[in-house]
Amino acid sequence: MSSNFNSKEILIKMDKTLNSLKKDLGTLRTGRANPAMFDLIRIDVYGQKMPINQLATITVPEPRSITIQVWDKSNVNLVDSEIKKSNLGVNPQIDGQVLRINIPQLTEERRVELTKHLKTIGEKNKVSIRNIRRDANDNVKKLLKSKSISEDQANNFEKEIQKNTDDNISKIDNILLDKEKEILKL
Repeated sequence: MSSNFNSKEILIKMDKTLNSLKKDLGTLRTGRANPAMFDLIRIDVYGQKMPINQLATITVPEPRSITIQVWDKSNVNLVDSEIKKSNLGVNPQIDGQVLRINIPQLTEERRVELTKHLKTIGEKNKVSIRNIRRDANDNVKKLLKSKSISEDQANNFEKEIQKNTDDNISKIDNILLDKEKEILKL
């Protein structure tokens, strides 16, 4: 750790956690076509696992359908099978090198399942924020012990760290609430 307390570094780490949460939520299927829902699917080709967007062009011609234009014909079946294996609940139709995917309406059961998954993702990100807080507080204690900062400074830093933690956990709750409304909206 550095010899000084750096609150910007903590904010950057917390922002990265929020961005990670937003990216994770973008991969959830909510009843509307969204190319980001395929971001986590990896295809084993050319000796490595690659995301679909590096093997094909993903487009959304209509709000409830997606087309995936696979560039290499030999990869079409691989992309198809990985999409079917994913827990997205979609079934691609192969038309040459194009996969056509209709996004079905979410069932009530699937909506409830997604909201539970949403809470799991949210809790994982809250734990990340709390871990950043713990590391920052440990750093402040080390600085205090080495007499690099005074007790008053240490108390101020800890208050600032806690305020940033509370703010970011509140942001996570708001993001999750918005996504839950989107999922439960008929």
